[in-house]
Amino acid sequence: MAGIYIHIPFCKQACYYCDFHFSTSLKKKDELLHALARELELRNEEFKQNKVETIYFGGGTPSLLTNEELSKLIATVYDNYDVIDNPEITLEANPDDLTPNRIETLEKSQINRLSIGIQSFFDTDLKLMNRAHDAKEAKACLSLAKACFNNISIDLIYGVPGASNEQWLSNIEMALDYNIPHISSYALTVEPKTALAAFIEKGIIDNVDDDQAHKQFHILKDRLEEEKFIHYELSNFGKEGFFSKNNSSYWQGKSYLGIGPSAHSFNGQQRGWNVSNNTKYIKALQQNVVPIEIETLTTTDRYNEYIMTGLRTIWGVSLEKVETEFGKIYKDYLIEQANVFINQHLLYIDNRHLRVTRKGQFLSDGIASELFKLNLA
Repeated sequence: MAGIYIHIPFCKQACYYCDFHFSTSLKKKDELLHALARELELRNEEFKQNKVETIYFGGGTPSLLTNEELSKLIATVYDNYDVIDNPEITLEANPDDLTPNRIETLEKSQINRLSIGIQSFFDTDLKLMNRAHDAKEAKACLSLAKACFNNISIDLIYGVPGASNEQWLSNIEMALDYNIPHISSYALTVEPKTALAAFIEKGIIDNVDDDQAHKQFHILKDRLEEEKFIHYELSNFGKEGFFSKNNSSYWQGKSYLGIGPSAHSFNGQQRGWNVSNNTKYIKALQQNVVPIEIETLTTTDRYNEYIMTGLRTIWGVSLEKVETEFGKIYKDYLIEQANVFINQHLLYIDNRHLRVTRKGQFLSDGIASELFKLNLA
């Protein structure tokens, strides 16, 4: 099974923390949509051996597209790929786009999962992030969405400067009030060259407090697990049967096709990334050229990626898989390196799987980097 990710590089306004590829101008939207459809057509040979299990509209803000525009792209996928019955089709959406009429028409479309960028239920947080919606819109859209969709995920951000632990717990409680079956939650990260980084440097906004973020991560984990959410990936919590199939395929090393400017692809042996420029992307596809760079991964590259993704999940890193796919030298190296963290109670081995402990979860990316192997082949 495999998935198709379609990147919609448009936003109403720029969030201060975001370093994804997007444009706040919609002038080239029609040209971009034609280019997306053309890329889907040109790359179907790459997926001849795959069944498409998920279609994911990410961005940017995909909910800026009309239902008709989304439906045309979905139809292009069906026309060119082997799609399973009842695939998971996700639309990332912002609360300000989810009006009553829009939600009702989305319910009648092929989209069966919404991923809503709530981020916070507090206006102070939303203003600090420069989100396009306010807390009232966040709550209203969830009430409406719940009436039409069972499979809903929301995003929440913790570690926001000035947001106390009590306020963060209130955010979680408000999310739980809507009986949402999936929550993705991320620490606010200061990325280089973002507005947030500039404001912090100038003293306009306080810097992110890593210790506070760490505490709020555990507040989130404890509260959601009390409500029977499964912490199946570092940033993702889902009720039984509501894990994101799209995202799970990334973490489990399945193939996926990334369509659109800046989108990434992976086929198990190679990784590709499209040009991060809307104009260059459109011009290339008008000439029937996919503007992609491709890297063939070495054995060590694939090992390192498996360690990074595996340690973030409940499935962990299979020692048997490491030996089978990468060789005994890699398994022995992994165990040797991991012993340091096992002794620190950050990692443990259970049923021949290496997993992070509760203490080590927030540190999993850093731990993984210490288990990486230098490129040998």
